[in-house]
Amino acid sequence: MNTMTYEGYHAKIEYDAELDTFRGEILGLNGGADFYGRNPKELRAEFKKSLHVFLEVCKENGIEPRRHYSGKFNLRIPPELHERLAIAAQVKGTSVNKLAQEALQKELRDAG
Repeated sequence: MNTMTYEGYHAKIEYDAELDTFRGEILGLNGGADFYGRNPKELRAEFKKSLHVFLEVCKENGIEPRRHYSGKFNLRIPPELHERLAIAAQVKGTSVNKLAQEALQKELRDAG
């Protein structure tokens, strides 16, 4: 995954072939903020500018800039996978929730 981080905010970076430039999208916001740059230095500078503009607008309008996450989400999986997950959790002496949480944490660690 191509990401960039600035002051605890993360952006997903993609190449836009139509514009022949890189596009960044700041993630986890209560709204949208993107930026463009032709090289990493320009992209990083535009990330900073875009974030500061977004934060200023949020401040002026009394909006919390970061999206709130409850820590809960629904996950739909095939019944066979659910069964295997439940059995694996029982074998380990843990809950399905804890086993899934550990698997997600491992995936994120491995992804970098």
